[in-house]
Amino acid sequence: MGFSSPAVAAELPLLCSLVNTKRESFLCQRRKHGHVSYYKKPIFCNIKSNITATATTGSPSSSSCGGKVLEIKEIEERCRKWIWKGKFSINYFVSCNSDSQSSPGPPLLLVHGFGASIPHWRRNIDTLAKNYTVYAVDLLGFGASDKPEGFSYTMEEWAQLILDFLDEVIQKPTVLIGNSVGSLACVIAASESSHALVRGLVLLNCAGGMNNKEIVDDWRIKLFLPLLWLIDFLLKQRAIASLIFERVKERDTLRNILLSVYGNKESVDEDLVEIIRGPACDEGALDAFVSIVTGPPGPNPVTLMPGLSIPILVLWGDQDPFTPIDGPVGKYFSSLPSQLSNVSLCMLEGVGHCPHDDKPDLVHDSLLPWLASLAAS
Repeated sequence: MGFSSPAVAAELPLLCSLVNTKRESFLCQRRKHGHVSYYKKPIFCNIKSNITATATTGSPSSSSCGGKVLEIKEIEERCRKWIWKGKFSINYFVSCNSDSQSSPGPPLLLVHGFGASIPHWRRNIDTLAKNYTVYAVDLLGFGASDKPEGFSYTMEEWAQLILDFLDEVIQKPTVLIGNSVGSLACVIAASESSHALVRGLVLLNCAGGMNNKEIVDDWRIKLFLPLLWLIDFLLKQRAIASLIFERVKERDTLRNILLSVYGNKESVDEDLVEIIRGPACDEGALDAFVSIVTGPPGPNPVTLMPGLSIPILVLWGDQDPFTPIDGPVGKYFSSLPSQLSNVSLCMLEGVGHCPHDDKPDLVHDSLLPWLASLAAS
């Protein structure tokens, strides 16, 4: 999950307690004639009016649109393989039905975050596939995709993987839907693509980088920056890195990390723990962990977003401890509707870093009308 899975967990658990304080609920705001209006009563995102709304309802166990939660085994059995760059095996999933095949809407590509994989979308795929062809991919280094020894992971490589997947596999203008670093990879891909490949973007708690070390204008990061540098140094010592990684991927450790980043604790079930833990036991997972935590953060979304003219929906959980709404990345994205007419924002109340799995109904209630309006345009 572009979240506190194995990759991020080594650096950020100490920060969680600092930012897990109760946040003031956001009021609904609408951009109108260059001004922002506020509404005390939460209302639904009116995409055409470029509203920022606070969504307050939803159940974690089923979709308000009747979709089921897919079993991990079912997802794994339906996955396919694509060879990227002639040498890397990339795991992906595709789901559609007769209605979605005849739908005028664009296909969707789901992109997970740190430590997660295709099954992290288990609560969303069936709902979305009722009207759209849904693809999901395991990024290189995660899930059932290859984890090559000694590979230097970067945001740019993941973005290129996405673009090549669109070009070679989907071969249609596609809406990219990402969580955390998956969102950032989608932003980078969209900024480097033509309109022929990317039809729109949906960003779920977008990350500011592959890791947080360069977000130095956040006091939380400044406070612990020397510690993060020390962790980087220690992780480059193979024996120490292995000990840390083994500790991080223990079930109880993962469960506690997940509980710290999910607003709805009921969504943190044993299946979710296994979704994160299983691939972390693969050969090459340690190398990926070290490379990602110690590597370059990659392009900053602040420099990329103004250059995008495609429709963009930003969904943000207001209880996110990793990219908090009062941090520099959260503040930037929450300000976008007043700056860019192609961006719509919906705040999700009581939701953490992984909204699609935390409270999927809230995500679907905002996402489906936006997709319908995009298909109709």
